[in-house]
Amino acid sequence: MDLVHKLALSIQPMNSLPPLSAIRVFEAAARLENFTAAAQELGMTQAAVSYQVKLLEERLGISLFQRVGRKVALTDKGRDIAPILTRAFDQMRQGFAALTQDHSTVLSISCTNSFAHLWLAPRIGAFQMRHPDLAVRILADDAVVDLARDGVDLAIRGGQGTWPGLEARLLTHNRLAPLCSPGWLARHGPIADAHALHAMPRLSPDDMWWHEWFAAMAVEGDPAGTLPGIALDSQVMEGRAALAGQGVAIVNLFMWKAEVEAGLLVEAVPSYVRELASYWIVYPPHARNTPKIKAFRDWISAEFAAEIAADPTGRYLPR
Repeated sequence: MDLVHKLALSIQPMNSLPPLSAIRVFEAAARLENFTAAAQELGMTQAAVSYQVKLLEERLGISLFQRVGRKVALTDKGRDIAPILTRAFDQMRQGFAALTQDHSTVLSISCTNSFAHLWLAPRIGAFQMRHPDLAVRILADDAVVDLARDGVDLAIRGGQGTWPGLEARLLTHNRLAPLCSPGWLARHGPIADAHALHAMPRLSPDDMWWHEWFAAMAVEGDPAGTLPGIALDSQVMEGRAALAGQGVAIVNLFMWKAEVEAGLLVEAVPSYVRELASYWIVYPPHARNTPKIKAFRDWISAEFAAEIAADPTGRYLPR
């Protein structure tokens, strides 16, 4: 019976391999035919190599090396199994190398539809030009994804900065503002205060940001009776509807900076309300120093730092 069959029979009752640590040590020692060289390659002591080989031999009941003075040489059975193990380890090395290569050249980013369309999409080209060998994949979805399960490298999220199992870095605080077109305001305004706005038709009137904004403006309950409004499912749609003169949208002001500065959108009621949630970049702690995540984290942090520096009064990005 050859050694491979004997190995197979020996592991059938337990349905397990010998300890992988011992197999790894034996493969290196067999390939190099030198315990000292194997110890150096594996970062172990020579005594530890000898122990692992002995452990494997005792497990199999087979001598894999013969000792001749201070030298070792493979037995016939050792020579039978050694190339099989070397091929197996080579295949594993090649497989992990290919996996690492594929993983290192693709950056997948999860973020909300609004952040993807209004902020990231117009700027991601600059990042791509700095890193032409890195393919970028943006997953725009308002659902919070599981980074590990869904194969996503990092995410841009709104919240308090605490997500179990993830490391978070603050990008910016946000200012909420009710925006409308100048034409709409001319037809319906001027609006005296937040109480008056509360009683008017608004875009997505049940949006949590409306509740947050009214609470900050000391408007409680429903004093005048809220009229029905158009319900839209993203800040992108709400802002576009406001641009078209369809009503007042509650939005993150910095997302619509260009439209505000161009006079296409105006604040329906003057206010300064900082959103309870902020924007964060999140990623697994073990990946914090991988080149692609570090590159994107440094780039987006610098982009927001530049925007904050260009907004000294904190009108768009509150401190």
